Amino acid sequence: MSPLIQLLASAVALMMAMGIGRFALTPQLPQLIAEGQFDLTAAGLVAAANYLGYFLGAVDAMFARTPAQVRLRLHGGLWLCVLLTVASWAADGFWSHLLLRFGTGVASAWVLVMITSLSQQVANAHQRQRLGALVFAGPGVGIAVSGLLALGAHVLGLGSAALWLIYATAALLMLLAVRPWLPRPQAPAVIPATVQPGTRHGAGIGRLGLVYALYGVGYILPATFLSQMANQQFQGQWLADLFWPAFGVAAALGVVLVSLRRGGRTSAWLTATLWLQGLGVLACLWGGGLGLALGVVLCGAPFLACMQLVMQRSRELAPQATQRNAGLLTACFALGQLSGPLLAAVSNHYTGSLQPALLLAASGLAVAGGLVLAGAQAHRTCPAQHSADARSV
Repeated sequence: MSPLIQLLASAVALMMAMGIGRFALTPQLPQLIAEGQFDLTAAGLVAAANYLGYFLGAVDAMFARTPAQVRLRLHGGLWLCVLLTVASWAADGFWSHLLLRFGTGVASAWVLVMITSLSQQVANAHQRQRLGALVFAGPGVGIAVSGLLALGAHVLGLGSAALWLIYATAALLMLLAVRPWLPRPQAPAVIPATVQPGTRHGAGIGRLGLVYALYGVGYILPATFLSQMANQQFQGQWLADLFWPAFGVAAALGVVLVSLRRGGRTSAWLTATLWLQGLGVLACLWGGGLGLALGVVLCGAPFLACMQLVMQRSRELAPQATQRNAGLLTACFALGQLSGPLLAAVSNHYTGSLQPALLLAASGLAVAGGLVLAGAQAHRTCPAQHSADARSV
């Protein structure tokens, strides 16, 4: 099977599982709140349930070792995204949406971890690393599609139930189109456990996990509540619905930009994406149409690029454990995401505003960038220790 077709199918799988299965709640929030199904505080708890499911799915994915186990989680996750989106059509109220978002969190994590591992194996085996990097643009395109569908539903005056059915139909069509062409899991090859010179495997992955958790806290607040903030700013006008698809387009373009970089300097690029996103969160605090537009660009463009760079850094540190570390890092990411909506719920409950939560999110992104720089500096300044570590493995 052509590697190009497999990588394209992988991108579409992420487009469906993440853009619709995972992030469909964001453009739905204004309508769900307007319909009285829950308020903004409860919306944070519904989102948190999604990220709890995402965390548990990522942890489970770490233990999928045989081809049958990988295939079950990949295809099962894709079908679950479709079925749970269909079920959302009948959901009414806080608890039903909470349980369904929990399930889609598990399913989308399974798909993300398996596609990340399988697509990068295909890309590396055929020397198509740049195309492999572009797979991560899939969720951005999916976010843009889900946002445009929400815009169309708003213009036509459709309710949330009708939009769930539209999302489910789009997800099913994507799944049926790519299912035969997805990468097939193979029996794992026996790879010597080596560490690249200049890296410290255990310490590096642990630090990267902390960075990814802080990133999860930082990006998730604008990613979850951007549509609601825009809806409040524009008083429910259709212009508010443009912000979410614009976020998705910016995210996809960010992946393309990072994929064109020269090899190396992953840590420097990762630091830049984290700090740019921190500025984007602060721009959302500024408020107004201009502040939200800056938030879309500065939060959106680094969003998936940061994910791509974290996974690239993980492969540099431990090329022999890509799936395990993808699961571990995704679990750290999910813990950060879980903290974000809970922080938003507390912030809104006690202050009636998301501003304290956004300030903490921006601070976390600043710290994460500093940790990446500190890790890179430590690897450069201790070559003797790193060489000894490599010889001892």
